[in-house]
Amino acid sequence: MLVVRPVQPRDLPALERLAGSATPRLTNLPAHRDRLEERIARSTRALAREVDFPEDEAYTFVLEDLELDEVVGTASIRAQAGAMDAYYTYRQETLIHASQQLNVRREVQTLSLSHETSETTLLCALSLDARYKGTSAESLLRRARLMFIAQYPERFASILAVAFPGYLDAEGESPFWNSVGRHFFARGFQEINLLAGVRSKSFIAEVMPQFPLYLPLLTPQARAAIGREHPDHEGALEEMLGEGFVRSRHVDIFDGGPVVRGERDRLQSVRQASWHPVRLRPGNVLPDAEPALIANQQLGGFRCLVARYALSPTGQLMLTPEHAELLGVEEGRAVLAAPLALPSVLDEFDEGET
Repeated sequence: MLVVRPVQPRDLPALERLAGSATPRLTNLPAHRDRLEERIARSTRALAREVDFPEDEAYTFVLEDLELDEVVGTASIRAQAGAMDAYYTYRQETLIHASQQLNVRREVQTLSLSHETSETTLLCALSLDARYKGTSAESLLRRARLMFIAQYPERFASILAVAFPGYLDAEGESPFWNSVGRHFFARGFQEINLLAGVRSKSFIAEVMPQFPLYLPLLTPQARAAIGREHPDHEGALEEMLGEGFVRSRHVDIFDGGPVVRGERDRLQSVRQASWHPVRLRPGNVLPDAEPALIANQQLGGFRCLVARYALSPTGQLMLTPEHAELLGVEEGRAVLAAPLALPSVLDEFDEGET
């Protein structure tokens, strides 16, 4: 029995373990006890706060295996990516250099420092125990956040974004960082990644060049890494594209990983979600049905799990007593349900940015 719920102080050791085992190490989930304690406290405050529009709230959730009595995953939402510090990315652009006298016209690809993504809501800091990768637990943890957002749209921006870890070589080095950032910081990728997670990212604007970077001046390895996800996150990116996110022209400032964006109300888990009153039935009499994400409508007591999308002729969602208990709902109470399956992936750029 797996369920996603808000993080609690008792989950700190599990967060430390998940942060330390994330592949690759995540900037927004540092294996640093004080920062993780702060993350838990911020989430608790955000859930207790009355919110009319997104600001600096951060919500952290965990995936719990109730049979093992163990937290096996975590994921977060930043209501406004740049509410506390500007959220920097590189934006891919094209400059045209032309001379009529020489009859020369060249289109040159560049990267420009940007903080346009600061206004979006960021889905981030996802780490899952290796035993559960490739199972429905992965989708549950990743997309339960969208079930939460669907219920409380006033707490989040109309545009959501996800920044995926970028490509690293066999030695764990970032070709993009080695060709760009190392020249200005004289530090390795892993060191700067940890520093950015533990401290503020304000040093980016202080040290990184403000002028466009010309891609032809980068190494071939760095150019090939731009917009390329880490191999361990290929499945996650594919699922988010199936959800309705599209690739943007923005990439991570450290490793060049892709940033995808999506309109909140057009995402599959939001568009297809519907409310149903609960009807309790024993598991052995439930009809066969496709799996679905099922969430209750409690802010601080949010719960989301995977169960059969079995509807009665009158539109009631038939749940087992065990699932209803996990969700904290009784017969007749409404739950939000969305199909677990997603349509075929459309891997395309944001039309507004092409």
